Amino acid sequence: MPRLFTGLEIPDNVGQSLSLLRGGLPGARWIDPENYHVTLRFIGDIDDVSAREVASVLGRVSRGSFSLQLGGLTSFGGRKPRAVVAAVEPNRPLMELQAEQERLLQRIGLEPEGRKYTPHVTLARIRDGSNRDVADYLAMRGGFHTASFPVDRFVLFSSRASVGGGPYVIEAAYPLLAA
Repeated sequence: MPRLFTGLEIPDNVGQSLSLLRGGLPGARWIDPENYHVTLRFIGDIDDVSAREVASVLGRVSRGSFSLQLGGLTSFGGRKPRAVVAAVEPNRPLMELQAEQERLLQRIGLEPEGRKYTPHVTLARIRDGSNRDVADYLAMRGGFHTASFPVDRFVLFSSRASVGGGPYVIEAAYPLLAA
């Protein structure tokens, strides 16, 4: 039974910049740079028949390519931080791509995503880190930004059930229309 999600790949040069942010945070489990991505839609554990249906319906997405930029670091989890992430700069084409996938996946019977979509790249998962340690880390590195990079496809990833962070396998790639 595969665990699936759709996402955007991070170019090597951007991944290299993100990897320089690793370290200096007690209790952090850092994500390997080859596993950096922007999740579009978490699908979860589904059977093989449903997985084929998902792969097929994603082929109906018809969106143009666009550029993306990462800007700033933040944490998820509120008073008990559970992840440090690089935020994605506001981007209308990205939000439209995500919304189209959400609609298509609901049409084939998947439950709606329960959380508001917040595009990001997870850099580290926090196990036993303190609020203070995370706040200090973000204060020192929070001004991080990348150059804009092109997005010309999205992918269907699979992962094994684990505590997160990869390894991820590209099961299918879906090109976006040339701008």
